[in-house]
Amino acid sequence: MIASMTGYAVMSKEIAHGSLTLELRSVNNRYLDIQFRLPDEFRLLEPAMRELLNTQLKRGKIDCRLTFMPYAKVDLPQQLNEPLLSKLIELNNTVKSALSDAKSLTVADILSWPDILKSDMASTPALHEACMELLQATLNEFIATRVREGEKLKNTLLERLRQLRQLTTALSPRIPMLLANFQEKLITRLQEAKIDGNDDRLRQELILFASKIDIDEELSRLQTHLDEVEHTLLKGGCVGKRLDFLMQELNREANTLGSKSVDVEVSKISVELKILIEQMREQVQNME
Repeated sequence: MIASMTGYAVMSKEIAHGSLTLELRSVNNRYLDIQFRLPDEFRLLEPAMRELLNTQLKRGKIDCRLTFMPYAKVDLPQQLNEPLLSKLIELNNTVKSALSDAKSLTVADILSWPDILKSDMASTPALHEACMELLQATLNEFIATRVREGEKLKNTLLERLRQLRQLTTALSPRIPMLLANFQEKLITRLQEAKIDGNDDRLRQELILFASKIDIDEELSRLQTHLDEVEHTLLKGGCVGKRLDFLMQELNREANTLGSKSVDVEVSKISVELKILIEQMREQVQNME
């Protein structure tokens, strides 16, 4: 099973005080990077949510967004924001020390201060369980969308692989043909120049030319890399990084083929190889 790093899922759940909606989306990233956007009263859930996502996702930039829509006229459980209260008391004492006629903050002043009262909904076991159940359900759908996209990528890569094999197969027969053509042209030129084309001289020229155009080693390495790409795709799993490395190796061999080319057809095939490999690499970079 191969998964894409691109995915999206959103689900909602009704709870006692309102409606929860959880949204997951992801894009490509070298590593796993999870960003949370949670209401303040649900911040306590972030460690547990992060742990769950870490166990089931390997790569990608993940955006996890939780929203809460309370029912109308529902009194939510609240508690005093003690850190903020301590800060207000400290500031109140500082001002009174600096200004002798300053008035102290009243209870009404404190209770009307922004964020002094906060809902502690996420601390209740029932709500904690509801949120984690919603996260798991959304995560299941999120993973399913990534797997579906990953299967499409795999099939596309296998088709590109088939095209690469066709191109490499077409290269092998051209080398003997190039040698024969070179020998024929060399003999003709020697005869036109009225130079004695003895066997030793011909043999040396042919050996030198053959060494320049020899691509057997490159073709062998290309075939090995293509076999490994196919094996990796069929094996599945978290294969993105390995496939990206193999694309670099394929591109290196294709560049070497191009540098050794003395034939229009070989040059053309080399360019087509590099185009296909670049297309594959772009798709591989979207794999987990």
